[in-house]
Amino acid sequence: MRFMTITAALTRTGARRIRLATATLVSATLLILLSPGTAQAHHGWDDFDTDRLYYVAGTVSEVRWGEPHSFFTVTLDDDLPADTPELQLPEELQAPEDSGPISVAPSYSGAHDALEVVIAPPSFTGRWGLDRPLRDGERIELVGYVGESHDNEFRPVAFWYENGRPVNQVLGSELPATPLPVPYPESGTRAPATDDDAPAGATDSDRSAAVVWATLGVALLAVFAGGAVFLRSRSHRG
Repeated sequence: MRFMTITAALTRTGARRIRLATATLVSATLLILLSPGTAQAHHGWDDFDTDRLYYVAGTVSEVRWGEPHSFFTVTLDDDLPADTPELQLPEELQAPEDSGPISVAPSYSGAHDALEVVIAPPSFTGRWGLDRPLRDGERIELVGYVGESHDNEFRPVAFWYENGRPVNQVLGSELPATPLPVPYPESGTRAPATDDDAPAGATDSDRSAAVVWATLGVALLAVFAGGAVFLRSRSHRG
């Protein structure tokens, strides 16, 4: 009877260890899913026309600062130049394949006098050149993409504040896609694919998300497999 009691206690101990390991894994999963990097992966560039870069400038208002993204409205200047003025580029976007398209991006000429802008969260933007919230009333310049399903939305690859201080907005060190040559053809014409291009819709963010989920899957399998082996070994000892 005492032997059976000891065996049952060991089995209960093993089960508790498995539950503890599972709870730890679940907590780690939640932390990963709620982290800025994963949030950035979830909110990619898919809903923006990455074939066409545009320059905009104007006044900031309605700032909403926080995770997983920050938002604000930019009321556009009435006298935008024909294309992007000469600006200091963020270090991450100084390679010719990035700096070239940015430097020739035409000014936005759409129907809206104000655009709703989405940028990276403070945890990223702070490392990329802006360590404070933007302020209502300050002037900003941006180069980026117009939304495809909502053409009043704008997502920059870089922006400039305080008279030209650059801020990167690209995860990694390259544009998410190669823009079409300027002048752009009619909207709806996509950039031709090349052998070096990733599959449609694939970005650094998408690949990061895939790595996260693959890692979590392997970890879950390891925990459950280890638990099964532990219980089996305990039962054989009994």
